Parts: sequence; C-alpha cells; structure tokens
Amino acid sequence: MQLNGNFLTAAVVLFFATAATACQPSDRAALLSFKAALNEPYLGIFDTWKGEECCTNWYGVSCDPETKRVADVVLRGESEDKIFERAGRTGYMTGSISPAVCGLDRLTTLVIADWKAISGEIPECITTLPRLRILDLIGNKISGKIPADIGKLSRLTVLNLADNQISGTIPPSIVNLNSLMHLELNNNQLTGEIPSDIGKLTMMSRFLLRRNQISGQIPSSLASIYRLADIDLSMNLLSGPIPSQFGSMPVLSTLNLDSNRLSGEIPAGLFSNSGINILNLSRNSFEGHLPDVFSPKTYFTAIDLSHNNLRGAIPRSLSAARYIGHMDLSHNHLCGPIPSESPFDRLGSSSFASNDCLCGTPLKAC
Repeated sequence: MQLNGNFLTAAVVLFFATAATACQPSDRAALLSFKAALNEPYLGIFDTWKGEECCTNWYGVSCDPETKRVADVVLRGESEDKIFERAGRTGYMTGSISPAVCGLDRLTTLVIADWKAISGEIPECITTLPRLRILDLIGNKISGKIPADIGKLSRLTVLNLADNQISGTIPPSIVNLNSLMHLELNNNQLTGEIPSDIGKLTMMSRFLLRRNQISGQIPSSLASIYRLADIDLSMNLLSGPIPSQFGSMPVLSTLNLDSNRLSGEIPAGLFSNSGINILNLSRNSFEGHLPDVFSPKTYFTAIDLSHNNLRGAIPRSLSAARYIGHMDLSHNHLCGPIPSESPFDRLGSSSFASNDCLCGTPLKAC
C-alpha cells in the first residue's frame, strides 16, 4: 500500500514540531524529582506538571526557544496570576528544595518565593549551575548556611534570600559575584562580619542586610561601589563609626543604619549629599553636633536621628532645605531654640521630645 505524499509530509512536520516543544528527558526527570520534595495543597500548581511537553504546559517553567532546555523555574506564592485569584488566597507550600534542581544545568532563573513554609537547606550543588542569573528564595523557612562556594555563580545578578532562617556567616566567596546587582539577606539569623572587601561587588546597586546579627564595623570599601543606591544594615550589632566616604557616594539615595551600636560623629557629607533622600541613623550612640551644611539642594523624604547622643543646637541652615518630609530629632541632648521656618512649622512635638533644653514651637516657649 502506497502512502499519500501529503500524509507523509504532515507526519514529518508533526514529529519535528513535537520534538521542538518537548523538554529533554533529563530536564523533565529533574523537575519531577524537584516536585516530589514539595507539597502545595491549595492551588494545584503542580497539577499541570504532567505529560512530556514541560516547556509549554508546566506552570512556572519556561525553556530556551533554541535549545529547548529548561531556562527558568519561577514559582511565586504571592502573585496576581489567575490561579491565585480563583483560589482567593496566597500560596502555601511545605517540603524542601531538592538537589535534583541542580540537574537543570541550563537554568538561568530560580525563583521559589513567598511560600511561607518551605524548609531545609539551600542545596550546595546550586553553585554548580554556571548560567544562573537570578536566585530568589525570599519568604520561606529555609535554614542552614549560604553555600560556601556561592561565589562560583559568576553570572548571578540577583541573590535574594530574605525572610528565612538562614544562619552562619556571609561567605567570603560572595565578593567574587562580579555581576551581582541586588543582594538581599534581610530578616535572617546571619552572624559574623561583612567581608572587608565587599567593595569588589562593583555592579551592586542594592545591599540589604536588615534584621540579622551582623557585627563588626561597616567596611569602608562599600563606599567605592559607584552604583550603590540603597544600603540597609539596620537592626544588627554593628559598631564603630560610619565611614566618612559614605558622604561622597555619587548615587546613594537610601541609608538605613538604625538600631545598631554605631558611634562617633556623623559624617557631614551625609547631610550635604543632595542625592540622599532617606537617612535613618536612629537608635545608635552617635555623638557630636549636627553640622551646619544644609542648603537649597537638600531634599530629605525622611531623616531620623532620634535616640542618639547628639548635642548642641539645631542648625539654622536646615530651614534652607528644599524639602524635608519627616524629621525626628527626639531623645538626644540638643539645646536651644527650634527654628520657626519650614519645615519646623509643620513638625509635631514628638519630633523634638526628650532633649536637654530645646524650646520654642511646638515645645514650650524659650
């Protein structure tokens, strides 16, 4: 029996189309092993993880269009995706991150974020994924240490391990992540010191270590990172002075150092740097006088210097500032009249409370 030519052509096209969309068996096996270590009871996102064509139909999985290898696994527990709207809830997942994920050797993005109850440790083998650019595990219960060889991920641009239970120190190798732009380790149980050569991360724009148990001094090498715009080291055990070079950082806009054990005088450049618009140095042991360096270029959305040991008068040049939104100078040892001009004419008494001898509106008359 002779087959019709059109039928043969269609069969060949179907064969190659199927081959082009189906992920490789090794990738599919790795995904299934990864899935087996997790339990998602409410949304049914893993119900789609069946069949051969994981590149097109599996929730959160996408492949490189040329190689047909799995490139991205993006599973977010808080999303505007319709699957969350239908369920009327955010995500919840238990289990752990299986080392099987390291079998996806073409992976560029791994996001397993905000599932609240994923526990266990970060697989050490994660550092063997040479193409990984984004590692985002925020909002789980992951414990253990940051892999010691994290610095091998030379293409990594985002490392977000915030809101977990990760302990131990920041690995020295982290300074080898020369493509890193965003480092977020907030709200963990990290101890030890910030690597002194952290300034090697020349591409970094955000450095966020809020609410850990980091000790030691703030490395001055941070100030050499030209692109660094946001620094949050608040709620740690840091001591010593603020590096004076911080005042001349060209694109720094947010500096949160509150609730540490920092001391010494506040660098005057932090007040005269027109790029800084959020400055929180509260709940430390800073001393000295507030420098009289404010100008019409000064623009602070928020400035909080409360709960320190600052002395002397409030600088009159503060009245020359272009804008100051929120300001808190309470719980210091300031003295003298409160200037009557803006922004002082719209600040409440709580902004000046518990000083030695401040007077004038909104406090008692001088």
